[in-house]
Amino acid sequence: MDAEDHVAAIQADWRRERPDLDPSPQGVIGRLHRVALALTDRLIEVYARFDLTEPEFDLLATLRRAGAPYERPAGELAAHTMVTTGGLTKRVDRLAARGLVDRRIEPGDGRRRMVRLTPEGLALIDDAITQHLANEHRLLDELGADDARTLEPILTRWLRILDAD
Repeated sequence: MDAEDHVAAIQADWRRERPDLDPSPQGVIGRLHRVALALTDRLIEVYARFDLTEPEFDLLATLRRAGAPYERPAGELAAHTMVTTGGLTKRVDRLAARGLVDRRIEPGDGRRRMVRLTPEGLALIDDAITQHLANEHRLLDELGADDARTLEPILTRWLRILDAD
């Protein structure tokens, strides 16, 4: 059963069981949720080629986007990756153990911890982001350029609304 049929079947079940309710939002939200899950599955396949989890990829990519010297303060890195500082510490520990990042104390401010890509981490994330973006292009190509262009501003507006809450 494909995603469209599955969601339509759920809606039909609710219409039958609770005719007093309108399950029409499930047509968009249910499908969008299923699309997000399917996309995540296809995205993490690429991360796995580099022995990275999704959060680890995100952390390395956030450091890479910072530009040379490819570092950010730990607190800023936590905010960019939407994780607690405790969660960040665990991720940084794992990546440091693999030689992909290192930590240092900011000169002049002993409280400020910096996380930086190592040369090995830079090489890995450059390879990973190249494959990741190729994968995203492939996924969007399946949708078609016109639909992707139509969908982007709709999703941008909806995220803005949801983030305002």
